[in-house]
Amino acid sequence: MEIKHPSIYLQPDWIKAIRERAPEAESMAQLHPDQLAIIYEQGWFKILVPAVYSGRELSIPELVRLEESISWADGSVGWVVTLCCGAGWFGGFLQPEKAKTVFSNPKVCLAGSGAATGTATITKSGYLINGTWKYTSGAHHATYFTANCIIKKGDETVLDEDGNPLILPFILDSKDVEVFPAWKYVGMMGTGSDAFKVTNLEVNTDCCFKIDPKAAIVDGSLYQYPFLQLAEATLAANISGIAIHFMDLCAEIFKEKLSQDKYSDAQKNILKDNLTGLHDDLEIARSEFYKAVDSSWHIGNEKALEAVSSTSRKLARTARECVDQLYPYCGLQAANPESEINKTWRDIHTASQHSLLTFST
Repeated sequence: MEIKHPSIYLQPDWIKAIRERAPEAESMAQLHPDQLAIIYEQGWFKILVPAVYSGRELSIPELVRLEESISWADGSVGWVVTLCCGAGWFGGFLQPEKAKTVFSNPKVCLAGSGAATGTATITKSGYLINGTWKYTSGAHHATYFTANCIIKKGDETVLDEDGNPLILPFILDSKDVEVFPAWKYVGMMGTGSDAFKVTNLEVNTDCCFKIDPKAAIVDGSLYQYPFLQLAEATLAANISGIAIHFMDLCAEIFKEKLSQDKYSDAQKNILKDNLTGLHDDLEIARSEFYKAVDSSWHIGNEKALEAVSSTSRKLARTARECVDQLYPYCGLQAANPESEINKTWRDIHTASQHSLLTFST
């Protein structure tokens, strides 16, 4: 299965603007307004929002190809688009009147956390929310936040049907949320992945929803697709896009090295063989991944979904390993924190730390 280079999905002027603003985004510790302008114009935060709420409601195969391409343009932009449009997918599970309110803003952006680090205590009219959540990509321009909470009834924890603490997601207006600095990592520095907290916030029951195909409010295949494979595939596509960007930059560096007399023929052959061989390895992993994703969308049985999980992990691992094997041949330029290739290296080694794709199973 031949997979095209991610550049074909983006216009050259978008790529230029996104990359030119990347250093400023890192300094600002959030996406640059010019990068956001492209996202809003193209509706990237609304990729998975139901069409009934003016969203794009793309299929999963379309989604991962676009997300890989955006991450190829810039890791931070791709990551924020992926996480925030992924939260937009929750629109398929919200009560219609609540969803209409949330998605009425043309610059709607949902940021949030899947960690259950908050509580929601049942009240007569809804819930009382308290908690702190980390790693909230896109927090500084989010219009709403999603947060997983442990459900409480008084001082007692409510249990689910399996006897475990009941955890449900909530959607919260940004005006009710306090964002504070918490992202201090070497890569993905433009994502604005800071933390947020909520203190004694009273919300109505329509702020709570359930992520389950049986609980989908909006009809359509997109909202029947399992959340686990959706998350695995989109994160893997991001890591792949960053790796392809790194390899493209390597090709430019290697081209310059191959023109220099100070390298022997044997050394030049090492550069060429490594770049070609690792490029082929990544393309094989991408091909297997996209074949699995496409099959899961059209077939959707358990075996097809398991293939998405396994090929997502393989793609993430292959992408990271290819970058690591090429890095030593790139010289000190790759170690300069102000260089594009160093930023790309930092991004992939931060993004690939996500626990969802760390283990082989």
